[in-house]
Amino acid sequence: MPGLSLITLNIANPSVDRAAKQLEWLAARPEEILVLTETKASDGCRHLADAFRTAGYSVSYPEPQPGEYGVMIVSKLATQPDQINDALTYLPTRAAGVVVTTDRGPVRVLGAYVPSRDASPEKVERKRRWLAEFSTALGTAQTPALFLGDLNVLEPDHNPHYSFFQRFEYDFYRALTDQHGLLDAYRHLNPEDIDHSWVGRTGDGYRYDHAHCTKDLAAELAGCRYVHEPRLTRLSDHSALTVRLTRSGTSPLLTSDPVEATSPPTLF
Repeated sequence: MPGLSLITLNIANPSVDRAAKQLEWLAARPEEILVLTETKASDGCRHLADAFRTAGYSVSYPEPQPGEYGVMIVSKLATQPDQINDALTYLPTRAAGVVVTTDRGPVRVLGAYVPSRDASPEKVERKRRWLAEFSTALGTAQTPALFLGDLNVLEPDHNPHYSFFQRFEYDFYRALTDQHGLLDAYRHLNPEDIDHSWVGRTGDGYRYDHAHCTKDLAAELAGCRYVHEPRLTRLSDHSALTVRLTRSGTSPLLTSDPVEATSPPTLF
């Protein structure tokens, strides 16, 4: 389909074997930009990054410190670095950003993997601090932007409702629109639908993975939906989320099949 298309997937810091399976799935997807969350400085994540780079893709992969997590942005379009990482001092690799050119001007593509938490004060404060610093770094949207990733945050009227989420988490979701000028793309196109990107052992669903866009891009939204195949086939414990705009990228790279790029050469 024509238009600028993106997909976000929590890849759950895969082993090399699972990364190879994820690579096959991702390589077959039609989206031009992949926002991959829950990366680590691991062999599995490096396998993905190396395969895409070898195949000619643009890869933004700020490697996290040992034990930490991050984001990888892979693109079939030429990219320029975005300044979001420079503005973060706390857990900076949990966000990444690039700028792509389109037939209607530049677009920022931002990805994030927000820290999860349990009930411990340390984990609560960790998440609160990161959200506050990221919110400051995000500022008010000046350039058309798409913001995707695993936010570990639910919309305030999420169905079902979970009582353990705190006010600061819902405030962050609200601020994406009220303060930063970003709309929830899925909710904008599907105001009444109920869908989830992560399902717990008890069968309870959570819409953790999101795609937001600046209000000037809302009229260009041509689709936004969850793709459950990765979760159902256990490529990940998350579903993917895809979004498409009517504008088109203008700087395609010469890319090849990343699966073939990682295959050993044959003798014949």
